[in-house]
Amino acid sequence: MVTPQQIQDWIAANLPCSYLKVDGDGHHFEAVIVSDEFAGKMLVARHQRVYQALGERMKAEIHALSMQTLTPAEWEAKRG
Repeated sequence: MVTPQQIQDWIAANLPCSYLKVDGDGHHFEAVIVSDEFAGKMLVARHQRVYQALGERMKAEIHALSMQTLTPAEWEAKRG
């Protein structure tokens, strides 16, 4: 069974993040991903970038991943 820490490690290894947190129960996962790479990108392109970072794991090992993909400025504004 895949753990939240494994997903977090896989994303971090392939996408530079200023903040990254993954939670989940082994079947359903939620991630907050903050990266400069998301600047100027629409939501779909941001998610595609995360899928690229996860590679084949997204097809075989990870079945449900909900994501908040934010730039550092968006993250700071959200945190208030």
